Amino acid sequence: MNQKPAWLALMAAALVSTGHGFAAATPLAVDAAAAPSLRTGMLRAAQPTDAAAIAALYNHYILHTTITFEMAAVTEAEIVGRLAAVQPALPWLVAERDGALVGYAYASPWRTRAAYRQSVETTVYVDRNHGRGGIGSALYAALIAELRSRSMHALIGGISLPNAASVALHEKFGFRKVAHFEQVGRKFDRWLDVGYWELIL
Repeated sequence: MNQKPAWLALMAAALVSTGHGFAAATPLAVDAAAAPSLRTGMLRAAQPTDAAAIAALYNHYILHTTITFEMAAVTEAEIVGRLAAVQPALPWLVAERDGALVGYAYASPWRTRAAYRQSVETTVYVDRNHGRGGIGSALYAALIAELRSRSMHALIGGISLPNAASVALHEKFGFRKVAHFEQVGRKFDRWLDVGYWELIL
């Protein structure tokens, strides 16, 4: 069972009491000329009813790529639990196009010790059939803005290497590489490196 660390539970209570959070559906802040496929898209906070679509999107990356170090497909129930573990203290956003979920981005605690409370790990995934359409950029822009509004300070993105697209996305938003760990993961009979990119708000 996922349990919030004490400081995260307190933050969640404070956010609920103030009504703070990314709750309403919001038009995607994307230039339509640059990403015409998103003209009818929306960004909004993830809900438990999105769990099946999130799991389906993510399981492709689990089962067929080294982008994530998870190796077993996740279930709808697992995603519901992951949503509950961080919301509403931290944002989990989804992107929709024509009523279908085509991407998501979220923040999770970097570490559970209280002094890390303003440091988070950021994650973004886009449906494999909707790449290069501005969805990842739209999600990350909204996620970063939401984290800034919540007084988060250090944003950290872990990237399984090589992954040129993810590196480019992070550096587009001002993240800079701060660490590189060699051969720390093994998947599909390969040793994999992980790099960490950080953005100070």
